[in-house]
Amino acid sequence: MKILFWHMHGGWADAFVRGEHEYLLPTTTARDPFGIGRAGRDWPSRAREISPDELAETDIDVVVLQRLEEFELATQWLGGRTPGRDLPTVFVEHNTPKGNVPQTLHPLAGRSDLTIVHVTHFNSLMWDTAGTPTTVVEHGVPDPGHTYTGELQRFGAVINEPVGRARVSGADLLAAFAPILPVDVFGMGGEYLPDLFSPHAVAAAGDLPTGDLHNELARRRAYLHTTRWTSLGLSLLEAMHLGMPVLTLGTTEAYRAVPPEAGAISTNIDELVSEAGRLAEDPDEARRRGEIAREYALQHYGLAAFLHRWNTVLGDLTSPPPRRTLPLDERKPQ
Repeated sequence: MKILFWHMHGGWADAFVRGEHEYLLPTTTARDPFGIGRAGRDWPSRAREISPDELAETDIDVVVLQRLEEFELATQWLGGRTPGRDLPTVFVEHNTPKGNVPQTLHPLAGRSDLTIVHVTHFNSLMWDTAGTPTTVVEHGVPDPGHTYTGELQRFGAVINEPVGRARVSGADLLAAFAPILPVDVFGMGGEYLPDLFSPHAVAAAGDLPTGDLHNELARRRAYLHTTRWTSLGLSLLEAMHLGMPVLTLGTTEAYRAVPPEAGAISTNIDELVSEAGRLAEDPDEARRRGEIAREYALQHYGLAAFLHRWNTVLGDLTSPPPRRTLPLDERKPQ
């Protein structure tokens, strides 16, 4: 089927476009956030760029939206066809609610013309959708291979904008691990880390392409996942696929994603720091826990299961409801 969706969440899209469908990515001359197309990603040819003018003349089977602004754009660029009313539509909810979480109503609550697809069970639990059809399709990660060496006596973390998002991302917690081993932080905005830490303790390691990032992470002794409030960081799942032991803050979906045997998981920072010390001193133990992490990630967050689940969701959207044959005694005479 032909699926319209915007390139917004690169890690998620990297898995989504590896299915069996044709993926149409809106592309504008400006290459703005709503028209970046493939953005140079090494994706299968089934994921192709398409201009707004072309979309107006293109048959679409399903619209997959990820931002509220995409509703209006889709209607404009699809020649007046409205998502939900004229085309089967799902909205992928990548984020946890903000603010007064127990009382937060989802912006698409109470609708019957679309389906909300949560990427974690925690998201589904925390959002009030007030009757809008919902389901969960957990993340899947293309397997980068078991490349962990742990040769560098350093920890690795992946955090975008670690200074501006210090509380949410838990970047402020990294200093607790630095006395054991220096911490390398990959991602955007790392150049501001010296504003928070000594550069010898917590250092910016650059915003690297995916393949380079995986290679560099795999050389670190363990992966640190300190995020306080998130849906579920894909970099955590990628690190587990690499065979890295992971030291994980036990928040949001993490308890479902990380077994303790894969490294350590706790809301007690002292416990995580203690386990970090053990992994620093015992590379064989680090390797053993990393193997458990990889096995668990492959079993629970593998690409095949992710694509199969999405096929089910998309098939349910585009298939007509089954016809019910009335029993003979319920049929009206002609």
